[in-house]
Amino acid sequence: MQRRGLVADNVVHFSRVLRRAGLQVGPDRVLAALSALEAVGLERRDDVHAALSAVMIDRHEQQAIFDAAFDAFWRDPKLLEQLMMAMLPKVTGRADKPQRPQRVQEALAPPRPPARDPSAPAKDEIRFEAALTFSDRERLQGMDFESMTTEEFAAARRLAEEVPLPVAPVRRRRHEAATDHDPSARIDLRATLQRMARRPDVFLPARTRARTELPPIVVLLDISGSMERYARLLLHWVHGLTRRHLRVHTLTFGTRLTNVTRALRHRDPDVALAHAAAQVHDWKGGTRIASCLDEFNRRWARRLLGENAALLLVTDGLDRDEHGDLSRAAAQLRRHAHRVAWLNPLLRYDGFEPRAAGVRALLPHVDRFLPVHNLQSLADLGRALRAPVERPRAHRIA
Repeated sequence: MQRRGLVADNVVHFSRVLRRAGLQVGPDRVLAALSALEAVGLERRDDVHAALSAVMIDRHEQQAIFDAAFDAFWRDPKLLEQLMMAMLPKVTGRADKPQRPQRVQEALAPPRPPARDPSAPAKDEIRFEAALTFSDRERLQGMDFESMTTEEFAAARRLAEEVPLPVAPVRRRRHEAATDHDPSARIDLRATLQRMARRPDVFLPARTRARTELPPIVVLLDISGSMERYARLLLHWVHGLTRRHLRVHTLTFGTRLTNVTRALRHRDPDVALAHAAAQVHDWKGGTRIASCLDEFNRRWARRLLGENAALLLVTDGLDRDEHGDLSRAAAQLRRHAHRVAWLNPLLRYDGFEPRAAGVRALLPHVDRFLPVHNLQSLADLGRALRAPVERPRAHRIA
């Protein structure tokens, strides 16, 4: 009976770690895990792993997180109050330290004690545990990515994946069936006559409406040294867009152009960004905007910029390409794209002026020139792109 109670306590602790890592593990799955362990027993580690995996996760992409967390507790039973000690055999011998996903590392890390003011008098305090309160969210919305601490930057990465889509639905020529309560619906004469042919004694009009769908989104992200801090968080933002809208194409550029769309389609953000980082070889390098835009126009523009696709060009415009014609490449890109929005973190400065040669070359060929330096600017992006198009002049910021 005592051993059974220890197993139940350890399973509860293990479920808390999985929840910290982002998995939806509730009390129902804890009860199912206990029942599964009673059925398979605790003698073999593989049986315990298979039983817990079968009832505590529900999607294939969660398997990597579960395996890393399970393996960490099996290798080191002292973690988190000797989690899984009662059910897992001890390991003898030496082994290399495993590489775990960032979410599992954060879930295993002990909570940090809050900083205490040494000048404050000692007294009993009531403290509440909150990972991210409403006031924290509000403060992070307006904070510049460049000035964030490590913890604030990690919280901003999680919030960036929840930012709404920056595009509005586009009306298509085809129609679809609608309900009587839809204000945009109209009577479909053909479908109504077909109903009357089947049941002449009943008049039940059919209604239809124009079909709408979200247009594709193409993101060209500058990953040069001057954009490093912003590029890391914006990759999390693009990953969030890709999870909610499958027609998102992402290409990074510094000294070369790299398509990381397939890597960012993985549901787990840590795995997705790890795969993207393995493909990108010019991170924190120089900037050759003209050459990269030329390559995009030749290889990808006709393929990706159809169906009223929205192009988001994320760069500070500091081009160091001596062999390319940036103005010509930007003009050709504008002819391919339905709408070009330039997101520039330098617009966070009130006194910003387009003095750099790259900024002056790009500015006449974009429809929107918007800041992208904090979470609030990402949230405002959708509203700005839904506004009527008015091309900015070279000396004007829209």
